Amino acid sequence: MERMGRWPEDARGRLKHAAIALFTERGFDAVTVGDIAAAAGVTERTFFRYFTDKREALFSSQEEYNALFVNALESSPATQPMALVEDALRGGATFFPDGKREHSRARQAIITSSPALVERESLKRIRLTEALSAGLVARGVPPRTAALAATSGDGAFALAFATWIAEGEDRPFDECLTEALDLLRSLHP
Repeated sequence: MERMGRWPEDARGRLKHAAIALFTERGFDAVTVGDIAAAAGVTERTFFRYFTDKREALFSSQEEYNALFVNALESSPATQPMALVEDALRGGATFFPDGKREHSRARQAIITSSPALVERESLKRIRLTEALSAGLVARGVPPRTAALAATSGDGAFALAFATWIAEGEDRPFDECLTEALDLLRSLHP
């Protein structure tokens, strides 16, 4: 006889999906942890096994997300700072397959509706920029150069993301990223 797991299968995924649906329907402030748990078919206690608060249902993949960038940077054959950053950004782009576009659009709409969520999203971007900068320093790039390259890369990535989730956009994320990087390079011919 197969033993059932202690927590429902993919409770984390169901909680994240329920949170997005409820935040979209009612607004972030009008939704409670209890609402999210009930919609996902779990208890509030189960919710707190995965997330510290309802905001984290939108931001819970920080370590996984950053690792895509940092691992790509660490394994890059490049030697120049911006080439290293570009390789890191291409690694991060894999987090956004086409099937995730509608989810990303909904998530971003929720975030922009709340100053507290905008602040949390900004902290997420700062942590990524710091991780990229540290990765560049570990590759021998001087700290100030690393900080500037990482910050420039973050700006290009943010532009690519905004383009990718724009209504009517249907190009893959990687194409949006290439366009943003080309624009960044064009600033200093």
